[in-house]
Amino acid sequence: MRFVIIGAGRVGLRTARVLREEGHEVTLVEVDADRIERAREAEFEVVEGDGSREVVLDRAGVADADALGALTSDLNVNFAACSIAKHHGLRTVLRVDEDYREEVYRKYAEEVDEVVYPERLGAIGAKNALLGGSIRAIADIAQNLQVVLMTVSDESPMRGYSIEEVALPAHARILAFGKADEKMGIPMGDDSLETGDRLAILADFDVLNEVRQLVVGEDVATAAGGA
Repeated sequence: MRFVIIGAGRVGLRTARVLREEGHEVTLVEVDADRIERAREAEFEVVEGDGSREVVLDRAGVADADALGALTSDLNVNFAACSIAKHHGLRTVLRVDEDYREEVYRKYAEEVDEVVYPERLGAIGAKNALLGGSIRAIADIAQNLQVVLMTVSDESPMRGYSIEEVALPAHARILAFGKADEKMGIPMGDDSLETGDRLAILADFDVLNEVRQLVVGEDVATAAGGA
């Protein structure tokens, strides 16, 4: 496949490297001279210019590409590039910077195929390292909602009960369930909860610690950073 990446900074260049390693063709668009030099030293094709301008994207071959990733730190540039790419029928990915706000996401999400915010993805990785093996953040859905994968421990107050017998806090619900040695699927009321079983739970940040204490156990949750 052929991709056009707007921005040869930290996020754009790293994404381009991954795509190239997987055998895809990548063209970068960048305005900064130092970043252009660095990308060309890495043997990437780079088009110099403003990625929000159609004439620049034409030089980058947007008409023949499969997808465009607008990965600069400038939301206006990113959205303009995605709008042009959409006109050519490309799949579009829009980067939102660290000043992410829910209203910004809602404004742009319907106009592109995917919205990414690398700072939050990096934060999820950091949280997983801090929480340890029994708790893993999967995604931040909104500013107050998170999907978390939790593993039932020996200390869990829920161990030995069925799903229908346990009550999670308000603003938390089980999305998927899997036995320790099986794939995850739709949770059923009579599924029993045993050590090693996994639960994907959607929860408000305000009740996450309480959910952790129920599923993982108070001692484990506290050690992982819970209250």
